[in-house]
This record gives sequence, C-alpha cells and structure tokens, in this order.
Amino acid sequence: MTTQPTPTASRSARLSHALQSIGIAAAVAIVATGCASRGFVRSSAADERLETTRQIEASQQEVMGEVEEVQSQVDRQGQRIDGLDRRTEELSKTAQEALQRAQEAGKLAQGQFVSETLLTQDALTFGLEDATIDEKGKQALAEFAEQLYAENENVFIEIQGHTDSSGDPAYNRKLGLERAEAVRLHLRAEHQVPLHRMQVISYGETSPIAPNDTREGRRQNRRVSLVVLK
Repeated sequence: MTTQPTPTASRSARLSHALQSIGIAAAVAIVATGCASRGFVRSSAADERLETTRQIEASQQEVMGEVEEVQSQVDRQGQRIDGLDRRTEELSKTAQEALQRAQEAGKLAQGQFVSETLLTQDALTFGLEDATIDEKGKQALAEFAEQLYAENENVFIEIQGHTDSSGDPAYNRKLGLERAEAVRLHLRAEHQVPLHRMQVISYGETSPIAPNDTREGRRQNRRVSLVVLK
C-alpha cells in the first residue's frame, strides 16, 4: 500500500525547492555583479590612463609652444644686436675717417671726436631722388643747432650723405652729396652756422648700416650723419 504525502510535507518540499531556486539566483546575481564590478574598475582605470596621457600630451605641447616663443624672442634679439653691432662699426669707421680728413685739412684745434648725430628718415625724410628737407627734418636740424650753441664750443662739422643701394653707384654718390649739401646750406641760412665750420662728403651706398635687401633696411640707409669734431 502506497503512502500518500501529507499536505504539510508537500508544502515543505515546495518551500525547500523555492529556497534553493532563490539561493541559486542570488548566487548568479552576486557572480554577475562581481564580474560587472571588475569590468567597471578596468574601464575606469583605462579611462584614467587615457585622460592622464592626454594631459601629459597637452602639457608637452604647451611647453613646446613656450620654448618656441622664447627661441623666437632670442633670435629677434640676436638680430637686433647684430644690427647694432654693424651700425656701431660703421659709425666708428666714418667718424674716424672724418677726424682724419679734418686733421689733414688743419680744421681742428684739438683733433678730437665730439659726437655723431644720425639723421635717418625717421627724422630727416627725403623724397625719391630728392634732396629737399621736409618740416620734420628742419625741426631735427634746429635741435642739433640749439645743442651746438648751448655747448658753445669751437667745433667742426662733417656732414655725410648716404643712400641705399638702389640705382647706379655713381648716381647714389651724387645724390648723397646733394642731400649733405642741402643740410649744410640749411644750417647756414636758418641757424647761422659758419660755412667754414662745415664740410660735406658723400658715401653714396658704400656705408650701409642695415641690409639693403629689405625695405626697412633701405629706409635706414637713406640718411645723413653729422659728425662733430674739435
């Protein structure tokens, strides 16, 4: 005779089976959560490494940009220094030549170099193939004459005309002389500087203070120098 399970036993069996199913599901969920957590950790670490790499690259680019800017400034400063060195050499050369000429001509009492005033196109502007002094140039010459009278010394002035390298060398020498002569006549007529205390000479294009291969360089080379000796 077969024994039939009691209702209580059936309920207990079903409850036990349900609990087992819940336990299995919970275990699966825990395992899945653990896997997801490890995946999230790995993903977060990768993202952090990528962001760190990006920051390092950005910093490197910023530093390289600053280095290039500093190098550019150094290069520009070096060019200015080179230009000043060339200018100093040229001024010293022409001043010494003026001193020698004045000594040979017996124009000096002491045979000393006093000063050199450079009138570039910033202060004394000549038009193309022109030797006319404009108003700005006249003002510069007035200041020069005022300084001469303030010092009240028995000086000799050599007025040197210069040009850029555009055009024929012979023509440039003539143009430089015309500009120097225009300055001499202006100093005599407007500021009563004695003619015998002034002498003109043209260097033409032969004594540049800047490269003639740029517009700015040519502008600087179109100038008049006033060398004061005593």
